[in-house]
Amino acid sequence: MSKTSILMLFSVLALAACGGEPEDTRPGQPVAHRREAFKAILRASEPMGVMLRENEYDAKRFQVLAGQLMNVRNGPWGYFAPDTLYPPSHAKPEVWSQADKFADEKKAFFDATDQLAAVAGTSDGVKAALAYKAVEEACHGCHKTFKTKD
Repeated sequence: MSKTSILMLFSVLALAACGGEPEDTRPGQPVAHRREAFKAILRASEPMGVMLRENEYDAKRFQVLAGQLMNVRNGPWGYFAPDTLYPPSHAKPEVWSQADKFADEKKAFFDATDQLAAVAGTSDGVKAALAYKAVEEACHGCHKTFKTKD
């Protein structure tokens, strides 16, 4: 093995050892479950955004994706217990200190996803795009106040 290959191998191993975020080792792993639930929401919603950004609106596919979003939208909320503000959480303390505002943001997300589901099968791509934008805005509004990084 050449010196260059050995140096590259050690560099890769050193970077891997530095690692990313800490693992959620708490009983039941609430932060890990919460983060996975948000990723499920993203996996359901992002293909709709791609479809709209690329001007390839397909009402049937959009409706299927909106249904998937509706199926996973409840996932993260039960994992915001009072004792879940620890690494690797990206939640801010305001989730708990401003609980009423957090509940309002959650309601805005639910209202927006309800509206998205209501128009998802329409042949009117503009209505679908507006409803999708409202979902995005609900997500971003909550993240701005209650998440440490996006």
